[in-house]
Amino acid sequence: MTTTTGPVLELEGVTRTFGAVTALDDVSLRVEHGELVGLLGPNGAGKTTLLSLVSGLRKADSGTVRLFGGDPRDAASRIWLGTTPQETGLPPTLTVGEVVDLVAGHYPAPMPRAEVLARFGLEDLAKRQTGGLSGGQKRRLAVALALVGRPRLVLLDEPTTGLDVEARHILWQALRDYHADGATVVLTSHYLEEIEALAERVVVVGGGRVLADDSLQAVLGLVGLRRVLLTLPASSTLDPSNLPGAHVAEVTDTADGRRWTVLAADADALVRALVHHDVPFSDLELRGASLEEAFLALTARADAGDTDPAPTGRTAGTGTTPAADRDVDRDAEEAVR
Repeated sequence: MTTTTGPVLELEGVTRTFGAVTALDDVSLRVEHGELVGLLGPNGAGKTTLLSLVSGLRKADSGTVRLFGGDPRDAASRIWLGTTPQETGLPPTLTVGEVVDLVAGHYPAPMPRAEVLARFGLEDLAKRQTGGLSGGQKRRLAVALALVGRPRLVLLDEPTTGLDVEARHILWQALRDYHADGATVVLTSHYLEEIEALAERVVVVGGGRVLADDSLQAVLGLVGLRRVLLTLPASSTLDPSNLPGAHVAEVTDTADGRRWTVLAADADALVRALVHHDVPFSDLELRGASLEEAFLALTARADAGDTDPAPTGRTAGTGTTPAADRDVDRDAEEAVR
């Protein structure tokens, strides 16, 4: 039996393996009503596996998965769930409008066809057969279909893959509007600016475990890196990446010299080292790390064997087994279907 109280979805100590490979290792995660959560991680991190467990496509080897308080593999638990997997098949001979009506017929109080098409800018395609749509148009339709039944939880796996910039922004606004109406949204994405644009909470997954789980700003703060930009004369032989506190450096030749971008754990120490070396630097800028930099730093920490989970305001799993690659993930999904 499902419930409207408690978390929308919850995983407790969940492990899922494919042969000798562990995709999720003792993962715990809880999402409350009305949250908009961005799920980040490299290929094979376990993101798609996690969503497939929540949507009932797979069963955990151990641990507990709950959807609206019930078992995701029970149809009654999924009545308020909308989902778009990475790959979606559409009946090629049906029109866009007919597909919307077909999906709507499975729900007790669906959105009207006109509302669905308007939210995603699909009005002009209503009479077009889905077989004649471009890849981006099919993707927009697939995401639109996830909302037809007015779900209280929407799971979106790489929702804007194949979309151009304009179509991506249309989808972003549609998701913002739907979330503003009280829905819970969980999405994975490799477009890190998409997570920055949409998510209020970020969960970083790597190596089959949760590396970070907190607000967007808190996840950025976990990394503790600052971006230091400065210009050095072209004649300078100093490499700022060798200075105290520096991690990575990139350089670009400019008319004024060489423009360096340095990621530093201690920006103050880096600047003091520049002064100590009597380097005539100019155009100094200090900025916070971007989400992409935070993401790369967190996953690099896991790859280096740092098994201590990053401090967060939420529960995180602590496994260390490498995750399954995406090809294994997809093969297993096909087997379950």
